[in-house]
This record gives sequence, structure tokens and C-alpha cells, in this order.
Amino acid sequence: MRMDKSAIIKFSNTVREKLNAEVRSQAAYYEISSKEIRAVEEHEDSVVINGKVFNSKIKNQRSQLVKQVKNKGYEQVMEEVTYTWFNRLMALKFMERNGCLPDQIRVFTSSDPDKTEPDLLTNALKLDFLNVDKDSVLDLKAENKDEELYKYLLLKLCNYLHKIMPFLFEEIEDYTELLFPDKLLHTGSVLHDLNSIIPDEDWHEVEIIGWIYQDYVEPKKNKVFADLKKGIKISKENIPVATQHFTPHWIVRYLVENSMGRLWMLNRPKSSIVDRMEYYIKPEQQEIDFLKISSPEELKICDPACGSGHMLVYAFDLLYAIYEEEGYSTSEIPELILTHNLFGIEIDKRAGELAGFALTMKARSKDRHFFQKEGPAQYLRVGKRYF
Repeated sequence: MRMDKSAIIKFSNTVREKLNAEVRSQAAYYEISSKEIRAVEEHEDSVVINGKVFNSKIKNQRSQLVKQVKNKGYEQVMEEVTYTWFNRLMALKFMERNGCLPDQIRVFTSSDPDKTEPDLLTNALKLDFLNVDKDSVLDLKAENKDEELYKYLLLKLCNYLHKIMPFLFEEIEDYTELLFPDKLLHTGSVLHDLNSIIPDEDWHEVEIIGWIYQDYVEPKKNKVFADLKKGIKISKENIPVATQHFTPHWIVRYLVENSMGRLWMLNRPKSSIVDRMEYYIKPEQQEIDFLKISSPEELKICDPACGSGHMLVYAFDLLYAIYEEEGYSTSEIPELILTHNLFGIEIDKRAGELAGFALTMKARSKDRHFFQKEGPAQYLRVGKRYF
């Protein structure tokens, strides 16, 4: 598996910087900056900002934003919101490229090579799964407010995905929505970068999610170590960034094949699984003292520092082959793997969310109806227990 790592670095840096600038611009639009939070004219059901009247929803969202900035600091809030949108846009891009979205809708591109308008916008009135307000859609179309409509549809899609992956797509009804970038359809926007920087073929490998995240946090990691040289200790908030190192794929395979794979071969010495384990080292002598297992469900693998899930993702592939060889129905294998076999621990909440996403995508790639079942949330309780 070879990826264009230079493109991934460029993608992470470019999209992060643009999103951060957009988020700050949106905050400034509502009179909130790094220098001050300006007083605005508030009424019971509205707020007036720079002479423009906004409804009660905007008023409440702005109030939440002001509270967060006062509690956490402006820079921290801007960084958190930037990452939230980066994460969601990246996940949507991966799902689009792999046909994982309902109706295989394209969020950022068009199925018509002669069009630049994303299918999400073109088919706004046909997206029954989003339960859109058709009157509002028609009004926005009639008024040629494509940017506003596109934003509306993206937010609806994120909230829809909340039901499937609540650990990654938290419901958007707060100040995060208020700071959503405008003018995504314009030339030079983040949308263009999502579609152009990383080669399409690289989006088919779920491991790309972890590599993108590693490059996303690299500037912060560099700053932490630069500060350390100046005598500034690493804070508990920065420990995840400072200690992260993503494991190369060949090492992942070596570790999984010579632990879980080895245990399976000891219990099933005639298994053909050995043929797919390139880094497996066969025992020189016959072993008789080993853990006896009778079914794939009894195999357990826990990554105590799982990061974005590289090791768990490969373990999923090997487990899937084991279940298949044992004669299990392909439609039930993904659920069995996520229920019985894989566990992870991670102090970085963001990385843990991405591990959950990566495993969800693995399950969906094996069972196209996976989202229509009780949902990944049943198996991936990120933040509540091991997954």
C-alpha cells in the first residue's frame, strides 16, 4: 500500500489553515475576535449585529460561543471548531469516494463530468433520507442562494450521520454550526482542496484517515517540543499530541500476525490463513502449551494505544478471513468482529473517534447494509468503553 505522503501533508496543512481562517472570519462576523467580544443589541427573540437582525437561534448560538470563548479562551475554541469541521469534511470525503453514503450521493463532486455543482446540491429535492424542508429548499433555489442551500444540506447530512456514528458526527445545533464556513462553492475554497490535492485512489484506503490526522497535528506537536526546549513543560492536554507516533503498516502486520494470527494457527494448524500472513514466523518446534479456543469469537485483540486504529483495522481484515474460513455468513461477520474481537484504548479522544470511524468503514465495506442495521453505535461505544 503506497500513498502520496507529500499530498497528504499538503492536504492537512492547506485545509487546516483555510478552515481556521474561515472559522475566525465567521466569529468576527458575529463580533467575536481574539482582541474583544463586542457588545450587541439583544432582544427576547433576536439579536442585532452591525445593524442586521438575527433570529433567536443565532442569538442562542452566539451566546454559547461567547460563553465558550470566555471559559476556554479564543484560540482554544477556534482550534476545536476548526478540527471538528476538518474531521467531518474528511470523513464525508472518504465516504463519498467509497460509495458509503445513502443513495451513494456525492457531497463534493458531480456524477456529471460536465458539471461542477455537487450532486448533493443538484438533487436537493430527492434526498428523502435527509427529511429536508422542501419549501425552504424551493425558496433558496428560487432566490439563487446556492451557498446557503449547500450549507443547509451539509448540516442536515451531518445530523443524519449522527444516528449512525454519534462519536464522530455529534449533533450540530450549537455554536459549531454558527462558525461553519461560507462560500464553499467558490473557486479556491476548501471544497476545491478536498477534491484536488489527494489522488482519488488514495481515498480508497481507510488508513489514510490516520495519516491525515498525524499531519494535521504535526505543527502542534512541533510547537510542544520547541516549548519543551525552552523549559515549558508538556501540559496534560498536550500529552496525546506529544506522544503520538503512527505505526508503519508492515509493523502492524507483523504484530497482528504473530499474536492473534499465531494463536489461531496453533488452534487450527491446517488453516489456510497462514498463506495470507506475509510477516508470520512459524514456530521452529511444535508447541503444546497455548490458549485453547474453539471459535473465532474467542479471539480477543486489544491495542492499548490504538491511535486512529491502524492495528485494529488490519486485525479486522484477518479476522474476517478467519470467520469466512470457518463458514460464517458474510452478512453477520462484521457485527461479530466488532462485538466480540476488537478492543482499543486511547487517551486522545480525536484519534479514538477516527479509530471508530475506520472500523465502521471496514464493516461497511464488507456489508453494504451495515448502516441499515441497528447501527455502528451499538458496537463502537467510543468514549464510554473500549471498542
